[in-house]
Amino acid sequence: MISTIERLFKHEAAGGIALMAAAILALIVANSGFAGLYDAVLAAKLSVTINGEGLEKPLILWINDGLMAIFFFLIGLELKRELLEGKLKNPRDVALPGVAAIGGMAIPAILFAALNWSSPETLPGWAIPAATDIAFALGLLALVGSRAPASLKVFLLTLAILDDLGAILIIALFYTAHLKVTYLLIALAPLAAMGWLNARGAHRVAPILLLGIVLWVLVLKSGVHATLAGVVTAFFVPLKDRWGKSPLHALEHGLAPWVAFFIVPVFAFANAGVALAGLSADALTSPLTIGIVAGLVLGKQIGVFGATWLMVKAGFARLPAGVNWMHIYGLSALAGIGFTMSLFIGGLSYADPALMNEVRLGVLVASAISAVVGYSVLMAAGRKPANTGADAALAE
Repeated sequence: MISTIERLFKHEAAGGIALMAAAILALIVANSGFAGLYDAVLAAKLSVTINGEGLEKPLILWINDGLMAIFFFLIGLELKRELLEGKLKNPRDVALPGVAAIGGMAIPAILFAALNWSSPETLPGWAIPAATDIAFALGLLALVGSRAPASLKVFLLTLAILDDLGAILIIALFYTAHLKVTYLLIALAPLAAMGWLNARGAHRVAPILLLGIVLWVLVLKSGVHATLAGVVTAFFVPLKDRWGKSPLHALEHGLAPWVAFFIVPVFAFANAGVALAGLSADALTSPLTIGIVAGLVLGKQIGVFGATWLMVKAGFARLPAGVNWMHIYGLSALAGIGFTMSLFIGGLSYADPALMNEVRLGVLVASAISAVVGYSVLMAAGRKPANTGADAALAE
């Protein structure tokens, strides 16, 4: 029994299933007799103060600013590892998924902006459909099984990592509140200390994590979004210590299950609760909802598939081994699952609960459509030989 449970948790689709279960539970609770309790708990104020000075935030912001900093810390660890010894080390391997990621971020943002251009109230959410949810997308690809070639998973993983990097840059550049430079200057002290520990190849990561918490508080106080402190801290965890062991690998391995099965599901439960009783036809057809759905469903397919096709057609890249154009189209649809990052950016874009309800609705609908289309296309593609006929000609 225990071994069966362990196999379930180790399955590639497990993280996506946990995320889906948390989102469904949030929908059920938000539309049940527990809706009032759900809202009250998320709005409850939690304080950490010393002599009247410190932090006081509702629980929802502790989740979005605090727990999600750990999520971004894990992303930072993955990015550093991939840059130094993985899929992002060789620029030639990054070119095709990199351009696909750029197309998959630009076209959805443009579509959303075009549909919301005359609405200054909703235009700040232009980046909501730009991000792809790694856990959901890879989970669904895992469910396709051997019908999808292994090289397609590498392509999607590289695209999603670069997509996350783009989302981090967008948050840093466009979703920073009123900047308080004094706190950023003070933040140079823990940064310098972490840099010193990294240069020494420190074996123990506890001092770096403690300095990261200090950095998180200072960045939060500065007005820059605090989750970025998680990414920065991750880049100071040594890949190799003085004895040749890898603190980064150990920390990433130990943290990944907590992020996949606790942090991301808690975030989904706290942010996916759409109150269906309060929805009207206007909410379903509002520029905000339509912009998110169009961006994630159409924008991702056009951006990812179009950029990939142009790169191959122009002779700058070749399709991965065993991959045909139906695979690429299915992957482009899966990239429209924007759940975690889309909801996160939505929370940064709007303070109005009514607008956030439309964000949740748009993200849930778009992610569901993208999941069904992507899974169906990939299952169908698995029954066809790869790179034959026109596909082979395009891949040359």
